Amino acid sequence: MRNLPLLCLTLLSLLGCGAIFGFFYAWSVSTLRGLDRIEPETAIAAMQAMNASVRNMAFGLGYFGTPVALLITLATAMLTQVRGAAMALAIALACYGLGVTLFTAQMNIPMNQALAQVSLPLTPDQAARIWADYSGPWQQANLLRCIASGLALFATAVSLVLVTRRS
Repeated sequence: MRNLPLLCLTLLSLLGCGAIFGFFYAWSVSTLRGLDRIEPETAIAAMQAMNASVRNMAFGLGYFGTPVALLITLATAMLTQVRGAAMALAIALACYGLGVTLFTAQMNIPMNQALAQVSLPLTPDQAARIWADYSGPWQQANLLRCIASGLALFATAVSLVLVTRRS
């Protein structure tokens, strides 16, 4: 197979996009919905703990490594003149860069930082107000990240099909 390096890089990019999509998808369909069902002060404490725990090597490798893998895969597709795959990878990289990285930096991180500043314990009314102000907007922002990472995953899958057809 003459495009083995490109195939391997495309599979790596697909794995990264899939991991990040799955991460955001799980938050969308279960984690925040579950937190919305418990006492607001407990939800705040749990979210503070989860936001602190996500800053780890495993998540960082997937989150920050995926756009690097996409960029290297895109460059390889361009160098090997697999134009269709290169176009699909460019779309994947744009979806990831704009819809995941930029949106996370502009929306979710500032909300997480503000929530981290909340000192517990709170009165039930304070906790309910803080959680209501946080949860809805955070879930909307996360849904956009989920869609963007899903589009990046789909575009990378398309590039994989195009790479395998070319080989």
